[in-house]
Amino acid sequence: MTKPDRPGKAARSGNSPSALDSTAEAQRVHALLEPTVAAAELFLEEVKVHFAGNHRTVSVIVDLPEDQEGGVGLDAISTIARQLSDVMDSDPNDDGSAYDLEISSPGATRPLTEPRHWRRALGRMVKVNAADRENFMGRILAVDDDGVLFKPELPVKKGMKPKQGEPEKVLFTAIRRGVVELEFARLDEAELDLEFEPTGRDAAAGEGS
Repeated sequence: MTKPDRPGKAARSGNSPSALDSTAEAQRVHALLEPTVAAAELFLEEVKVHFAGNHRTVSVIVDLPEDQEGGVGLDAISTIARQLSDVMDSDPNDDGSAYDLEISSPGATRPLTEPRHWRRALGRMVKVNAADRENFMGRILAVDDDGVLFKPELPVKKGMKPKQGEPEKVLFTAIRRGVVELEFARLDEAELDLEFEPTGRDAAAGEGS
């Protein structure tokens, strides 16, 4: 969603903002947008801001709460995109410069790096990278405050039916990351969990020109 310069406010001057400025602006925008995302019963996963001169690109990732399965539907993404655009347009601390607002969901194969990511992937088959052991495949059986309970898939010769080991818990302190493995039974769900990255007003909010 592209927004032009808005009159009545002083535009930025001087050199392009630094990476530090981008981080500070992302934190500010995160705090600004979070109440609206929460009111829509979504979770504000991440906000990134990239400056190009006086132009900002604000990238926002929203997800479902950790106790819900599936992905954020396109209708929900379209609705929250319009709501967040209205919030940014009424931002009292904005300087009036042009910006692009991009809204997306994490997608079915996003890296699992935080406890809430693992809770969202409950029941999924994942490839796990952990300290002091080889990468392994396992299905997530449970997630608690300190780790994940897996039913590991044991290595077998090519062409043989996969075998499963005994449930094993791995602590978060040992887990570096995980990646969900798409399964045929989950493909329909994964196809619905699409990213939505508007680049223009019509595509983003379903509005006329």
